[in-house]
Amino acid sequence: MHCKVFDMSKKQARDGTSGQDGLRTSLLKDASLVVVKLGSAVLTAADGRLDVDFFSRFAGEISQLINRGYRFVVVTSGAVAAGRGVLGYQQPPATIPEKQACAAVGQVRLMWQYEQAFARYRQVVGQVLLTGDDIYNRRRYLNARNTIATLLQQGVIPIVNENDTVVVREIKFGDNDNLAALLTSMVEVDLLIMLTDIDGFYAEDPKVNPNAKLLSLVHEVDSNIESLAGLTGSSLGSGGMISKLQGAKKAVAYGIPTVIANGRRSGVVGRILAGEEEGTLFLPRENRLTCRKHWLAYAVQPRGVLILDRGAARAIVKGGKSLLPSGILGAEGSFGVGDPVSCRDEDGREVARGLSNYAAEEVNKIRGCHSWEIEAALGYHSVDEVIHRDNLVVMADA
Repeated sequence: MHCKVFDMSKKQARDGTSGQDGLRTSLLKDASLVVVKLGSAVLTAADGRLDVDFFSRFAGEISQLINRGYRFVVVTSGAVAAGRGVLGYQQPPATIPEKQACAAVGQVRLMWQYEQAFARYRQVVGQVLLTGDDIYNRRRYLNARNTIATLLQQGVIPIVNENDTVVVREIKFGDNDNLAALLTSMVEVDLLIMLTDIDGFYAEDPKVNPNAKLLSLVHEVDSNIESLAGLTGSSLGSGGMISKLQGAKKAVAYGIPTVIANGRRSGVVGRILAGEEEGTLFLPRENRLTCRKHWLAYAVQPRGVLILDRGAARAIVKGGKSLLPSGILGAEGSFGVGDPVSCRDEDGREVARGLSNYAAEEVNKIRGCHSWEIEAALGYHSVDEVIHRDNLVVMADA
């Protein structure tokens, strides 16, 4: 498998909605491997149960596209929602064990719907259940990637879901929007499509304001765009527009175009792939992260914090430098050698993440030291850099 980069001219990126058809076509014409994320609101009917008609239609449309040469990884929600009705919950379960019980019952029914629906078109599906540990741990991350790659090579459609039967907060992705975004680099796909029950990303919540404006093109997920997301979300799901925006931000950072669209609309995936104006298109970043740095930025959980002075923060962000002990004001947490840490400036703002060459207690002994002073402070000298720039990814401007 190899990384694909979608390139576009700066002129194209500056074009407004008038040039979108050409822009969409140029971005998506070479897409062949696609992650499609389905939210609970798309998969369920008004009574909260799985919508059998949707599964049938979705399987037919995806199968037609597969016959045209496309390949798909489907990230699905719906296990908890499917189990709720069976176990008699009228409202979302309140406790983690109740959610896990609903997921255990619902996951069986969810996969059975996919199995039945795709079997009608002679398509084979495979279940892949992941937790945050499978992404945070580099070895398990690579194992999961190899599994999905093998399924795709065998012509199987991977159906991926968070393993809600065992997941707890410490190993939870947060929602399947973020899981789908992390798969863009894990599987090295060409496009991320997130299907929900509204037509795309709006300047306001369209369920509150029917006249809300749909943004058909987003150049950059900046603070202004994030402020528009609000706190809207379906009672059936765990995400909402904020999580979809977070997912889009992660995907475009890897250089992957992302579309949020209405999954209730027949043929929506095909129209997106044809370059038609459907939903909201988020443009990929030109200065994309590498596969490894995307994993480091978004998949790992920092186990400690390094506080940097302003000079060190600026050298990392603006100069692409390694982090030396002389620029560190202090270390927090109980991280060890090789653990991921968050690098924050004096105002507490995260500017970078990286893998530390020293444990927390060692960093606190050598903080503020020059490289030639490390041996005197520790009794030994391992390396000059607390974090080498190859193991460092910038998260914000300094």
